[in-house]
Amino acid sequence: MSRRSGAANGGVEKEHSNASGESPQEKQARLLASDSGHFSLIRAFHLADLITLLNGFCGVMSIFSSLRYCLGDPRDHANIWAALAFIPLGLFFDFMDGKVARWRQKASLMGQELDSLADLVSFGVSPAACAFSIGVRTPVDHFLLTVFVLCGLARLARFNVTVQYLPKDASGKSRYFQGTPIPTSLVLVGVMSYWISQGWILENLPFGIALQSTVFEFHPIALIFVIHGCLMVSTTLHIPKP
Repeated sequence: MSRRSGAANGGVEKEHSNASGESPQEKQARLLASDSGHFSLIRAFHLADLITLLNGFCGVMSIFSSLRYCLGDPRDHANIWAALAFIPLGLFFDFMDGKVARWRQKASLMGQELDSLADLVSFGVSPAACAFSIGVRTPVDHFLLTVFVLCGLARLARFNVTVQYLPKDASGKSRYFQGTPIPTSLVLVGVMSYWISQGWILENLPFGIALQSTVFEFHPIALIFVIHGCLMVSTTLHIPKP
């Protein structure tokens, strides 16, 4: 998540130029703009960028696992457990890409963008897909889950724009998160995991369904996702960084 951005904004000045006076960031930008060779994009990747892609891989695999659960026997929970497990695995890669970027002192604007896109898939779309799979499936539910994903999207975009203006500590890292970071959706993953372990899914979802048999029927538990989304886009909620 934001660790790549912190590296990009706090560590760029420390990067060394090569013999031609070209910094690693400038070299990567040149390679990305080049149209020579089919794999010039891959050559432009830093190691941290490849780790970020593994975060995105986990998010996509989580979504596919949720879809496989929907297509299979609802009593077989293997696929939905896999869908939930891929999300914290994505968090591991999200944590490691920033570590590697700072270790190698090779931050990049592309890495920052990759990080946000991967986070959106892993911690925004995939938890919403898991919720759909376990029974949050009415049209109003879809709308509420979409609000959650869009809040995550807006939160990540805002962070990329404002990170350089947030107060920094001595190491150049932002002092706090503005709004809850999108990986905190792991709290929702933990809640859904508990529901599955108790058999509280599909027709047995907690709190049942409201306004049943109307066009406005929805599962009240979908509001948890909306509340979480509102916390992500809050401008007044400041969470100190560890």
